[in-house]
Amino acid sequence: MAVSSIKNSIESSLEQTNSIELGTECKEQAQGDWSELKAPKVDLKPLPEGLRYAFLGENSTYPVIVNSDLEPEQLSALLVELRKYRKAIGYTLDDIKGISPDLCIHRIHLEDESKSSIEPQRRLNPNLKEVVKKEILKLLDAGIIYPISDSTWISPVHCVPKKGGITVIKNDKEELIPTRTIVGHRMCIDYRKLNSASRKDHFPLPFIDQMLERLANHPFYCFLDGYSGFFQIPIHPNDQEKTTFTCPYGTFAYRRMPFGLCNAPATFQRCMTSIFSDLIEEMVEVFMDDFSVYGASFSSCLSNLCRVLQRCEETNLVLNWEKCHFMVREGIVLGHKISEKGIELDRAKVDVMLQLPVPKTVKDIRSFLGHAGFYRRFIKDFSKIARPLTRLLCKETDFEFDEECHKSWTLLKDALVSAPIVQAPNWDHPFEIMCDASDYAVGAVLGQKIDKKLNVIYYASKTMDDAQCKYATTEKELLAIVFAFEKFRSYIVGSKVIVHTDHAALRHIFAKKDTKPRLLRWILLLQEFDIEVVDKKGVENGVADHLSRMRVEDMIPINDSMPEEQLMAIMILKESFDEKARLEEVKALRDENLPWYADIVNFMVSGEVPSSFDAYKRKKFFKDARHYYWDEPYLYKRGPDSIYRRCIAEEDVQGVLEHCHGSVYGGHFATFKTATKVLQSGLWWPTLFKDAADYIAKLHGTFQTSSNGHNYILVAVDYVSKWIEAIPCPTCDAKVVVKLFRTIIFPRFGIPRVVISDGGSHFINKVFEKLMRSHGVKHKVATPYHPQTSGQVEVSNRQIKAILEKTVSFTRKDWAARLDEALWAYRTAYKTPIGRSPFNLLYGKDCHLPVEVEYKALWAVKMLNFDIKAAQERRMRTKAAHDKLIRLKDFKVGDSVLLYNSKLRLFPGKLRSKWAGPFKIHEVLPYGSLTLLNQEGKEFTVNGHRCKPYLGMTPTEEIITPLEDPTPA
Repeated sequence: MAVSSIKNSIESSLEQTNSIELGTECKEQAQGDWSELKAPKVDLKPLPEGLRYAFLGENSTYPVIVNSDLEPEQLSALLVELRKYRKAIGYTLDDIKGISPDLCIHRIHLEDESKSSIEPQRRLNPNLKEVVKKEILKLLDAGIIYPISDSTWISPVHCVPKKGGITVIKNDKEELIPTRTIVGHRMCIDYRKLNSASRKDHFPLPFIDQMLERLANHPFYCFLDGYSGFFQIPIHPNDQEKTTFTCPYGTFAYRRMPFGLCNAPATFQRCMTSIFSDLIEEMVEVFMDDFSVYGASFSSCLSNLCRVLQRCEETNLVLNWEKCHFMVREGIVLGHKISEKGIELDRAKVDVMLQLPVPKTVKDIRSFLGHAGFYRRFIKDFSKIARPLTRLLCKETDFEFDEECHKSWTLLKDALVSAPIVQAPNWDHPFEIMCDASDYAVGAVLGQKIDKKLNVIYYASKTMDDAQCKYATTEKELLAIVFAFEKFRSYIVGSKVIVHTDHAALRHIFAKKDTKPRLLRWILLLQEFDIEVVDKKGVENGVADHLSRMRVEDMIPINDSMPEEQLMAIMILKESFDEKARLEEVKALRDENLPWYADIVNFMVSGEVPSSFDAYKRKKFFKDARHYYWDEPYLYKRGPDSIYRRCIAEEDVQGVLEHCHGSVYGGHFATFKTATKVLQSGLWWPTLFKDAADYIAKLHGTFQTSSNGHNYILVAVDYVSKWIEAIPCPTCDAKVVVKLFRTIIFPRFGIPRVVISDGGSHFINKVFEKLMRSHGVKHKVATPYHPQTSGQVEVSNRQIKAILEKTVSFTRKDWAARLDEALWAYRTAYKTPIGRSPFNLLYGKDCHLPVEVEYKALWAVKMLNFDIKAAQERRMRTKAAHDKLIRLKDFKVGDSVLLYNSKLRLFPGKLRSKWAGPFKIHEVLPYGSLTLLNQEGKEFTVNGHRCKPYLGMTPTEEIITPLEDPTPA
């Protein structure tokens, strides 16, 4: 900007401001607090476009920075209000009165056994020494520091570049960019030794993204800044000597809180939060010494500003006039440009990054990625684009800035230039998430469709590790959805979410009955959200540089309701207002006793939709109703895993939770496992996870050591399935261990490959060693004092103990009798590493629990989750194959048969036979039974399947052959 133009703009500001008439009250204030004789001398610097100077005093004194586009009436109203708060606006360091110690005071608490530190002064050149001298004199005049000579803590001083107020500079493209220029140097104290010995204050700072979202989309702002904010908070007298610093002019200590102390930001934020506690998130946002006042109109913003300034005067908080901008349309807040349009990048910071030279070292890469990563919210697929650069940061990697790295570096800079304007979320509309996955990164975009236009809220991306890069395509796409829901959880909890993906298989993966444990675990994690997956082609899902230019198709469903359905609404319009109010009261009383799914059941039975629903609620109601199935008298919902679960009314929730949490098979687990057991039982309601968390709030005791003569529990765990076996035992010796393996482990599960145990004497002995050697099992012993070797058993022991503590009786001695119940609860509980329960992994199905029978879930779920027709056809095919191997036996009265007798031993060795007879059939009875006659003529009855036809010849009459010598002829 030329000097003449700057001079003309300042003179026009003076003329316009002086032309505003002052009232009698304002003139009296101008002669008092705004006296021209006391007016400080200030340097009026050129301002960016859209800003101008206005003056609160006569003859161009006491300047403030305001919006140049304000109407004369608005400017007059603003100046009248600002003149009421002289003590809140500071022009020099003498204006700082200091916040009352009763409101806030800074303490420096040291760690135990910390040693004091006395450091020598550092050399300064004449220019910097002059800076220190001026700073010392200024602080002494203001009473902020005082000389001291006997401190046990002494820190050195050093000087850093100092930035002034916002001014305008030209970039390479001859564009005027508002920025903060370096106007000199600032004296700072090196408190690193003191900070290392101080106990840290962990008071939280506000989330920047949430604060910016609350600030965006307002027409008027007032950006305020504290005048040397830290200097307004006093230090406790006992801690002042710890702030002593040394310089060429002596040693001095602070009465007010200096810059450089590790806990100073936390103390300042705590102080500001206490001052504006009732105003934050309603009319002002506070981040350290930056205060942003906003309003929906000029009058609203002015009223909010007056309340903030009045609070500043009440607490002696002083603002810096040079950094305060009043009634502006846009401004820079924490590196972002805030306006009624939304949230944008700070052009000054982006311009600095664009001027950076090509990186030559790893430090340059890390610096560039750090600056660009601050705006990764605005850049889609940031991790994917920056992948070549991040590889250079890995250890033991040669620095080779090749063509791929240069392309990535250029793309990031271009993405910063073309970054879109992101919007704050509208909590009355559903959210939409666009997800995508590449070979090495996942990306997601959060947005909302408002007035058929998709507004971007957040970009997020993440580079996958080596294991995730080996996932199949479907797993990567689902991983992108899981990452998006984890990243945007604070936005989408409790809201409808529409997920756009270019992988069509994801729409069907929720309907699969059996899939990989990893995918099942992810599906269960997504169950608490209200999700709708929409398949889009890759071209339509390609959100390029900014999403607001993306073509979005209308997804409003076709209205296929019958005209007769609107007759009831016409009849209601004919009723009087009093009759309508009476009906609404009756309906409200009736709805109090109806279950939560009453509207869904009415819609499925009669097609009736509640008349109180607006267009959005009707659309959501129609989409949700597709997942329900009505089988009188029960309603079932089809979950993302394609399992139908019975919907539970409010009055049954308590009973279900008692079964799945406090019963013998519940296990008294935490919220997630209790809710998962409810889902495994085939039951569901919308607030399942919340109700489970509210229900689990009980305290339990411990159990005694001895129980019916048992003092120990011997536990064995399978590392793959997490299946657990445990027995109570009176002693801990080799006999008990051998008994466990011979009676339970070997007969039920076979021979294990390896057995891992600790070094106890019950495992390290000749008896157990002989057993393992005889069966070919390798025995490994854990390292002493290193329980992580058998960590799975340690975790199981802890969980079994926790279950027993919560299930034993008041005597605490019946834990041995309840051990089997604890094992039942443990085996049927959901395990995150395997994505299912150990029972499901071992048997291929979930364990049916008594709660399913009591709440009528077992048989209905079985009918819905299995295809009876397909199972019947398969059973008939199996029966037909079996019947082909059966030979028909047609027995008649008088036939001879052989009878099978398993205990018969007629011949020893190979010639032995188990068929006796032959016997004659005396009578053929129904259902396959036969009555036979033995050799003595007695009758006995046998089953026909034990008989077979006798094929030999039965002698009819006795033939006698003489054995005498023949008669000679």
